[in-house]
Parts: sequence; C-alpha cells; structure tokens
Amino acid sequence: MSTLNAFSEKERAYHAYQARQNYLCEQSCSKRALERLETLEAAQEALQAENETLQAEKEALQEEKDAALAELARLRAQLRDS
Repeated sequence: MSTLNAFSEKERAYHAYQARQNYLCEQSCSKRALERLETLEAAQEALQAENETLQAEKEALQEEKDAALAELARLRAQLRDS
C-alpha cells in the first residue's frame, strides 16, 4: 500500500509540475503576443503620422501648382492684352 501511495504522490507532483510548466509557457506566449501587438500598433501609428505628413505635403504642392497655373494664366492674359 505504501508503494501505491508513493506512486500516487509522485504522479500528483508530476501533474502539478506539468501544470506549472504549461502555465509558464502560456504566460510566455501571451507576453510575446502582447509585445508583437504593441510593436505593430507603434508601427501603425508611425505609418499614420507619415501618411498625414505626406498628405499635407501633397496639399501644399497642389496649392503651389494652382498658384503657378493662375500666375501663368494671368501672364498669358497680360500678353494677349499687350
């Protein structure tokens, strides 16, 4: 009977050990997944900021183009009137 009790104790200890190992593995995986998610979110924010900057530059260039075309039209009209 003592052999059976010793075997049962060892089996319980093994299952407790295995449960701890599984828990630690799950925690590690969760931590890595969270770190990847945070990295992806930071990259997404950086891309969004870059996109906003590029959009502002595009709008500024469009305004410059419109101003240049208006000036060109004004100069052509001035030439025709001369």
